[in-house]
Amino acid sequence: MSRYLKSIFKKSRRYGISLLENNKEFTKGKGRTTAPGQHGAKKVKPSDYQLHLYEKQKVRFMYGLNERQFKKIYKEASKKTGVTGHIMLQMIESRLDNLVFRAGFARTRAQARQFVVHNHFLLNGHKANIPSMQIKVGDVIEMKPSLQANVQVKDAMEAMTVSSWLKKDGFKVTYSRLPERNEFAKEINEALIVEYYNRR
Repeated sequence: MSRYLKSIFKKSRRYGISLLENNKEFTKGKGRTTAPGQHGAKKVKPSDYQLHLYEKQKVRFMYGLNERQFKKIYKEASKKTGVTGHIMLQMIESRLDNLVFRAGFARTRAQARQFVVHNHFLLNGHKANIPSMQIKVGDVIEMKPSLQANVQVKDAMEAMTVSSWLKKDGFKVTYSRLPERNEFAKEINEALIVEYYNRR
């Protein structure tokens, strides 16, 4: 399954959370919060399968992952010692495109992914243009001069807040520590995602 490229606003309404993490989806136009479609306002109790699937899809759409990427991360997390769901989310948070977003270099993860693909960043002084790269604690991400004067970047840096697990110095950011579970994706119940994959 490929990455979702259509309207994120409709997906946010369907899942009832801001997938952009800024509530922009619910302030545009009429700010509708019901699911899209003529039957979106109907209250239908979801099945257990739907609950598990919805939780997985929330994370997929929030972080811009395709199914193959998500499943790979889950499998790797399940082999590590610790709480699988927590480790899985930390691995997703440790992707290069997500850290560019968390550092406030971009307003959305989609924009961050585009900046990375277009080769505007260095990782520890070396070329880094793969959005899914797993960044380790202590690694340094640096924006190249070619992007530093970009209007969209300036706008993002003025508007966005740098996450507390990052240390930012100008156009450089250090991944100083793994984020604690209560610091991100609070709308997500990762236990349901683990159960979804365990049942398959």
